Amino acid sequence: MSTCATASRQLTEPLAGTAAPARTWLLIEQPGPWGANALTSSHLDPAVGRALDEATKGTGVRIALIRRPGRHADCHEPALQRIFLAHTAPGRSWIRTTALADPAALLELDLAALGAGEHGGLWEPYAGDPLALVCTNGKRDRCCALLGRPLAAELAAAGGTEVWEVTHLGGHRFAPTLVVLPYGYAYGRATAHAVKEALEAARDGRITTAHCRGRSAWERPAQAAELAVRALTGEEGADALDVTGTEGAAPRWSVTVAHTDGRAWRVEVEQGAAAPPRPESCGRALGTPARMDVVAISPLAARAAGVSRPS
Repeated sequence: MSTCATASRQLTEPLAGTAAPARTWLLIEQPGPWGANALTSSHLDPAVGRALDEATKGTGVRIALIRRPGRHADCHEPALQRIFLAHTAPGRSWIRTTALADPAALLELDLAALGAGEHGGLWEPYAGDPLALVCTNGKRDRCCALLGRPLAAELAAAGGTEVWEVTHLGGHRFAPTLVVLPYGYAYGRATAHAVKEALEAARDGRITTAHCRGRSAWERPAQAAELAVRALTGEEGADALDVTGTEGAAPRWSVTVAHTDGRAWRVEVEQGAAAPPRPESCGRALGTPARMDVVAISPLAARAAGVSRPS
């Protein structure tokens, strides 16, 4: 059976610059079945789901439901639902967590502040393993179920990591997809081996670029630019690089990527169209999704005295 993921893989569609932008993630544990629009089609009160969806718009906060890997027949609601907040900006990444009896309490959050990375001591700091969120919502796209659920189950069975299924990460055709928090790097066409390597690296404050779609803290051109600098320099430190400026508009941007050691690069990114046409999601008409192509990288003058430019 042909699927959107099969077509994308066979056409070698690039992964860089395809992550869903989200400076901050708000994750609500919600067991049981999920519909295509899980915030209003699950055991979560649909009125609460709609209100939270509306409240997060324009704040930089992306909201999603999560559940533990396994079978998801109709079930009783847990007394308390685990909640995670994760901010993904370089040098300021964090995860806070709590358990709530009623997710409606989340409507009282200052979402604009949380989107800007200001938690104000909210809840408890999360000090466990990096969170691995694997997209598995088959009602959204069958590839997420067919490819995501086995991956989530294998990672959970292996132990030693914090694995959750998640409702939607975007980019069904790159399934199985996942995002690793707190750093917010998203991955596509993931294998269990590659994910384990990515999680081990995240524990050490590093990132792996194999199968990487980009860091969710940034928009798509900046994601592609940062990954291109990593490829150029071999830099693995999760917080070593930051995007300090983006100029221009579609179809061309000039992105400045800076290193904590003072080096910086100007990266030229062009928006192209993936050809030939392919389905962006199973069952949908063929299309030519946008792709982010890095066309030039040039070093800039060192930003700090005493820091030499690379040879």
